[in-house]
Amino acid sequence: MSIHHPDFLSDATNSEVAEPQAHPERFENPGLPPHKERLSDLDDKAAKRVELQVVGLLVLSMVAAIAGIVGYFMFNPSEGASAVRYSTLSIGAGLGLAMLLIGVAAVHWAKALMNDAEMVEERHPIPSDDKTKEEAAQLLSEVTADARIERRPLLKGALASALLLAPLPFAVPLIGNLSSDWNISKFRHTAWANRPAGAQGRRLARDPEDEPIRAADVTIGSVFHVIPHELGKLPGEEHFMEEKAKAVVLLVRIDPSELIEEEDRKDWSYDGIVAYSKICTHVGCPVALYEQQTRHLLCPCHQSTFDMRDGAKVVFGPAKRALPQLPITVDDEGYLIATSDFHEPVGPSYWERLK
Repeated sequence: MSIHHPDFLSDATNSEVAEPQAHPERFENPGLPPHKERLSDLDDKAAKRVELQVVGLLVLSMVAAIAGIVGYFMFNPSEGASAVRYSTLSIGAGLGLAMLLIGVAAVHWAKALMNDAEMVEERHPIPSDDKTKEEAAQLLSEVTADARIERRPLLKGALASALLLAPLPFAVPLIGNLSSDWNISKFRHTAWANRPAGAQGRRLARDPEDEPIRAADVTIGSVFHVIPHELGKLPGEEHFMEEKAKAVVLLVRIDPSELIEEEDRKDWSYDGIVAYSKICTHVGCPVALYEQQTRHLLCPCHQSTFDMRDGAKVVFGPAKRALPQLPITVDDEGYLIATSDFHEPVGPSYWERLK
């Protein structure tokens, strides 16, 4: 057992307690650190080298913009899905690179050539008086003069050219897709209105196999992505992709006892088989997510939901009208056929103005 002397304990405790530090009421402004000159400030050759680097970036931006435009004309979207993919890729890559390189050039120009002298201005009441405004204008003039912009016409010309060319990969396809044909009433009709000579109607075919569908092959709960059989072979269907985009259909079979059909549409379905346009009536996305348990069809873009049991009416989401229904029946050989075209325009709600 050890015994500590009280005086010893007191001394030890006092030695461990730090004296409180005195803090000043205010701190003096330390000012700005010394200004560091850049190499481009000290050496004219270095400044010229930076200028050429910025010009090079802007020239690459122009090349990227031109390449995007060339890609747009090189790959004709009407030639098929791969051409659409490459055309879109070239436009996007050209536009993205053009904008990116302009941004990189602007940052490099600002960091290496523009005036980087530190300037301090005391806070003052707003609005500023006339004298302060004059001083601010004078400071801006000095900064502009120090940047020596007027001495770099090549840099200014490259920047102006890059800014003019960069938006072209966006603007050219937008303007180039405008047609001299302004007959918008043709959007009322699809390839389902066409039928081979002597046929009872246009057969429904699997997409993309183009195999006609027998009613007996459609079981309850099954889903078929459908296009008109032999699409592109009849007169007026020369532009295959455009006609397919308007005519795509989703086909499902539901227990007939679950269907809610209006009197004038009872003959539009066949033994529980119903067909509706796949083009969402909100902004035209492909509606292709079928929920078998709820009998709902979901648009993946903005979650508009359509009830396939009740005329594909909207039950959720921003769409404002039901999906157009394709009237169907079977022919003498048991194949599903469309008895007519859609009875209303397909696609976004604004096409209702065509009615």
